[in-house]
Amino acid sequence: MGDGWFPGGFYLSSCTPLPAPKEQSMSETQATGSTQYLTFTLGDEIFALDVAEVREILDFTSVTKVPRTPSFMRGVINLRGSVVPVMDLRLKFGMSSTKQTVNSCIIVVEMNMGEDQVVIGVLADAVQEVIDLEPEQIEPAPRIGTKLNMDFILGMGKHNGTFMMILDIGKIFQGTDVSLEQAA
Repeated sequence: MGDGWFPGGFYLSSCTPLPAPKEQSMSETQATGSTQYLTFTLGDEIFALDVAEVREILDFTSVTKVPRTPSFMRGVINLRGSVVPVMDLRLKFGMSSTKQTVNSCIIVVEMNMGEDQVVIGVLADAVQEVIDLEPEQIEPAPRIGTKLNMDFILGMGKHNGTFMMILDIGKIFQGTDVSLEQAA
């Protein structure tokens, strides 16, 4: 599959091909309440992001290291003239760092950080598919005592007998300075 705009609104750059998401009219979405999610893996776990937050998916390319940044910030990439920080979610979640393979990708997302709209790249071991989840397919995020903050998990999605963690990407990096100067 070549580069190009992917149905659902994001740009796919010769990474793992994804099946096209089911097209829905606005009235269908409002009537069913379903939301489309991009699923991806980190290790053996499946995670999901609302496709509305996904800007594009890129091959895992070379990343320029930035001195004195947190370990989970792998560096920056040049995305058509803009500086985009690249974060390693595996490191942020206490796993080993993401290794570059034929399936690893950078998921470019837009998120709100305070009053700013920030674009970041998030490393994934592999991108899987775009799925529709109905509200009844999403369980509340687990509550594990009072010491662990699990606010970055919006819920647990159930699809084809598999659980996936639906992430709030902005809350993962809340309190982290990821707002590098991004050239327009």
